[in-house]
Amino acid sequence: MSTINTSQYLYVFNHVITNGINREGRLYLGKLTAWYDFDGYTCYLGYKDLTMTLYFHNRFSFDYQEETTLKEFYLLIEKSEKEFTTNHDRT
Repeated sequence: MSTINTSQYLYVFNHVITNGINREGRLYLGKLTAWYDFDGYTCYLGYKDLTMTLYFHNRFSFDYQEETTLKEFYLLIEKSEKEFTTNHDRT
């Protein structure tokens, strides 16, 4: 299992919010979905049947149906962070 680095997840969340396509209040970028509550203190990252909730003070929780989805999500976050950082460095 991957070690949770909330900064990494917040970076990916911010990238999806900034660059994603808005559909009914959620932003979509690749396989990820991002949205937040009315005050912006609670953020959500979605992938398939998984929702990661990022709370204030670097707390988080996961809601998912399949363990394989969680493993895929970890890998997708790592890949996305590297890709987003590389693309950002080019501009």
